[in-house]
Amino acid sequence: MVSSEGLSAPLSPPQAVVAKQYGVTKPISTAGPTEADVQRTVELEKFLVEAGLYESKEEATKREEVLRRIGQIVKDWVKQLTRLRGYTDQMVEDANALIFTFGSYRLGVHGPGADIDTLCVGPSYVNRDEDFFFILHNKLAEMEEVTELQPVPDAHVPVMKFKFDGISIDLLYASVSLLVVPEDLDISDVSLLYNIDEPTVRSLNGCRVADQILKLVPNVEHFCTTLRCLKFWAKRRGVYSNVTGFLGGVNWALLVARVCQLYPNAVPSMLVSRFFRVYTQWRWPNPVMLCAIEEDELGFNVWDPRRNPRDRTHHMPIITPAYPCMNSSYNVSKSTLRVMMEQFQHGNKFCEEIELNKARWCALFESYLFFESYKNYLQVDIVAVDADDLRAWKGWVESRLRQLTLMIERDTLEMLQCHPYPHEYVDTTKQCAHSAFFMGLQRKQGEKVQGQQFDIRGTVDEFKQSIDMYNFWKPGMEIYVSHVRRRQLPSYVFPDGCKRPRPSRAVAQQHDGELSGTGSGEGHLKRKNNFGGGTPEKRQSISHRRQDSISPEIITDKSGSASPETLDKCFSMEVAESNKRNLSGEKEPGDASNCSVITNVTSMSSCEDTGFGSVAASSEGNRSVEGSSIGSNTASLCEADSESVSVSGGVNGNLLQNGSQEGLELNASFGMILHTSEGVQPEGVQKAVISRLGLTSMA
Repeated sequence: MVSSEGLSAPLSPPQAVVAKQYGVTKPISTAGPTEADVQRTVELEKFLVEAGLYESKEEATKREEVLRRIGQIVKDWVKQLTRLRGYTDQMVEDANALIFTFGSYRLGVHGPGADIDTLCVGPSYVNRDEDFFFILHNKLAEMEEVTELQPVPDAHVPVMKFKFDGISIDLLYASVSLLVVPEDLDISDVSLLYNIDEPTVRSLNGCRVADQILKLVPNVEHFCTTLRCLKFWAKRRGVYSNVTGFLGGVNWALLVARVCQLYPNAVPSMLVSRFFRVYTQWRWPNPVMLCAIEEDELGFNVWDPRRNPRDRTHHMPIITPAYPCMNSSYNVSKSTLRVMMEQFQHGNKFCEEIELNKARWCALFESYLFFESYKNYLQVDIVAVDADDLRAWKGWVESRLRQLTLMIERDTLEMLQCHPYPHEYVDTTKQCAHSAFFMGLQRKQGEKVQGQQFDIRGTVDEFKQSIDMYNFWKPGMEIYVSHVRRRQLPSYVFPDGCKRPRPSRAVAQQHDGELSGTGSGEGHLKRKNNFGGGTPEKRQSISHRRQDSISPEIITDKSGSASPETLDKCFSMEVAESNKRNLSGEKEPGDASNCSVITNVTSMSSCEDTGFGSVAASSEGNRSVEGSSIGSNTASLCEADSESVSVSGGVNGNLLQNGSQEGLELNASFGMILHTSEGVQPEGVQKAVISRLGLTSMA
């Protein structure tokens, strides 16, 4: 194991002996490493240490102490409740609760400053809604060591987030059907799932899945090093975020574990290379599974597209190994899958060069230049009065940003592609608490259509209306969605606070060649004030319950809102003449050859520039920040340089009225493997996938 204190001793090539089969198929290769592979692994481990991915012994000791103290707190909490409810003295003495860890900490791949995913298991008479989220919450709130306490009871997996002595904690709760929780409780025991609800099952599964993963890999140390490497790579390339529609920690762990099963004697440098080689060729939506999908008499739903129509809509199934087996990556959309596949290709390219000694490991981990990869972006600004309000408000909005991607896919028939970027940006010059997220926009690559327009104003309005459903809204909590050109991006998104200089055409073309498919649209976007520089009229919010909410930073105009006729007249479209530019051979750096065109939008309610600039009126449904303007969501108009087809995404004119994604038809390989008369056959699935990948002879 590599630590921050130094490197492990040089590895010696192990004997290529496999005592047992891991996974549902035979391995692709049982070959061990060559001397070159061993040396590359040493270099990789050295790079990971120098990148600061390992915590110090002092921090590790502090984490253990924090977990011990939290464990004692929940024990005292359960004993207190047992006494208050009139149980006998013996029951009070025996009353117990246990703390388990899962996620990166349980797998041994956490880094400095990472949070600890924890689960509290308590007896049957201690419930989640009142006892956990009210009594324990109040107990923690009174402690000096606890800061940033944030309960999230309505989450898919209910959680309480806080910092304990500076260590970030995500605490779940599971009430099991036991009067007394024994100290030696086996969290993997299926009997724990009797008589519990779905949220409790999901809470328990984090720990159960982590334990199963560690049991199903041939070499835990090699698995951990490889996973630590791939998680770091995913964060650098902007594809690490379950909530945004990419992959989270457990997803990456399952993908890495499957590669470890397929190459049981490989060392980390080999496993990283094989990871990209396998998943660049994987035929999604064929599932990734570490073991057979178990059925049980408990009756919980397991992932099975043969029986469950919703499972057929999953684009990138990565199945958990513990009962009930679920798809851990249901958040992945077509857009985010496309982005990940592009990044897998990027990783595979550099791994091939590393194996040929044409590149070093640092080249693989270069940051993705998101703000140089597209010409058009959606900017989502989230503001609140103070940091505490922003933390809660941002969590709500961020958890629903994925829906905006799905809505845009739906309303444009997937012709307008979105790339949500999971990084958060902050404008520190604002008096209000602020956070911003960005999405890259481009026309679907390879489609040859003429003059197609993408009007996503209605889509954005629908998204904003869903955000307005937040039950804990306070005055000052606002969201603004604006369409910005690359040259209009705010300076705070760049590391040094200023925009990068334009690369030369040769460099830009080289960049496009390396990251094919990530080029963005071409065209122009200008914000014009039809009032000759005068201050445009402000419009009232569509959210009636917030009409009277005014904070020192958030100013809302009380005048009547504009009529639909006025709004229609406020926006005119001027198609940019991109063909002339293409014919003359001129192309702005970073553009792809098949780039889309953004229309010039003339708005009576827009300011000179988008984002936070000079004072301007807010669009319908938005508010203005004093001394600044936040771009109008009605400026989100895109046009492709193809045939003229207008697509409107209005709330009442959506292309798919039911608001759901179109179901994916099971492809031919699924049809051959998932028979209607038989259950899911994981071995057949994996064999067919590997055969189709052409990986059977891969070393």
